[in-house]
Amino acid sequence: MDPRRVRRAVLRLGATVAVAAAVAVPSPARAAETFTPGSAGLGDPFFPLAGNGGYDVTHYSLQFGYDPAAVRLDGTATIQATATQDLSRFDLDLRGFEISALEVNGRPAAFARDGQELVVTPASGLPAGHAFTVMIRYAGQPSVVTDPDQSIEGWVPTDDGAFVVGEPQGSPGWYPVNDNPRDKATFDFAVTVPAGLTVMANGVLVSHTSSGGAATWVWRESSPMAPYLATTTLGRFDLTQYRLASGTPAYVAVDPTLSSSSVLKKLPEIVEFYSSIYGPYPFDAVGAVVDDAKNVGYSLETQTKPVFDRKPDEATLAHELSHMWYGDSVTLTEWPDIWLHEGFATWSEWIWSEHQGRKSAHQWFNTLYNTPAQDTVFWTPPPAVPGTPVYLFNGTIYNRGGMTLQALREKVGDPAFFRIMRDWATQNRYGNVTTPEFIALAERDTGMDLHHFFDVWLYQPDKPTSW
Repeated sequence: MDPRRVRRAVLRLGATVAVAAAVAVPSPARAAETFTPGSAGLGDPFFPLAGNGGYDVTHYSLQFGYDPAAVRLDGTATIQATATQDLSRFDLDLRGFEISALEVNGRPAAFARDGQELVVTPASGLPAGHAFTVMIRYAGQPSVVTDPDQSIEGWVPTDDGAFVVGEPQGSPGWYPVNDNPRDKATFDFAVTVPAGLTVMANGVLVSHTSSGGAATWVWRESSPMAPYLATTTLGRFDLTQYRLASGTPAYVAVDPTLSSSSVLKKLPEIVEFYSSIYGPYPFDAVGAVVDDAKNVGYSLETQTKPVFDRKPDEATLAHELSHMWYGDSVTLTEWPDIWLHEGFATWSEWIWSEHQGRKSAHQWFNTLYNTPAQDTVFWTPPPAVPGTPVYLFNGTIYNRGGMTLQALREKVGDPAFFRIMRDWATQNRYGNVTTPEFIALAERDTGMDLHHFFDVWLYQPDKPTSW
């Protein structure tokens, strides 16, 4: 997430055919005794009903058409998942839309709506460990979601298309989803829009075809992705494609109404630098999408292609690209641990500045540390204890989060610190993590007892004075 947000501051190409897994039909006795509904939420402290229990999604195929003039989306979502219990019914997250068809393993399934919960009852129970496929046809106006801090996300219309972002709860505004960062999956997108518009989604561009006044863009994200990182931002863009020295394809789209900027030319150098200190770039594509999204007010690290609501400066570009390692590949388990994304990205801005021979990370730390202890707005809440969703992207998450890492660097020394940062990124690639796990890794890599250090920096509300 863009540091300005201080609150605040998918069809395998063509037509994918879902192959229904063969599922044994349970006996009535077994169904009555062992088949139970999946939970309607996963109990996140900030968004307890986000996500659903009883299954694990492996792949989303999203195929839809979008009419910007009517602000209407007509879609088919095909979801491949595996039951993690003997499942009598399960929920998906979806805001609004009319559903014209819903099938599980090719058979019509009953469904009901309860807020954003789409409650699905298949024709027969789904045994634990068995794969199953859900197909949903839906249509209507996608939703703009307002967060507790009053920022907006989801499907945000622009003058020529839509700015599509999902952190932390916007994804159900445009597709049926198990909306929890713990349930990563791969994605295919096939999006049809009026000719002349460009669709920018995650991963690699597979095809772009035009016919009859319409254009279809097909993208594939083959690495596991948290649902909130999905995007299909669309509109009029000047699209530049090239390859990094590593061979990774890069896609940079810029709204033609915005003046040109040389900052985006820094992208290859930034990615190369982060790869040298954090480990290999974790995805099979990279890029950036710069849109004129006047009502948004922030940028977001959508996987492989951060989206910016305006031309980014160099620090913002560096911030969002660092999220490819910390936030996208290595993702929090629960939302109160957001400092594991934003603190790391803030420090990454500083180390990029230092690498460029400008202000060092130590100097950035000192500038912020000189903030008086009496300035409680600056120092609280502590990074690992945001308290409520209103403070999820508070300035302390960014600033004290970044300061925690620089203080750790100066305490343990550069060799140990950079080993910690690299191990964190490489050992947890495509996984989900917690703050206690980071503390444990830091102690393993250094052989030091860091309990007091992390307590004063991450958990105590006062300005740290000794660590």
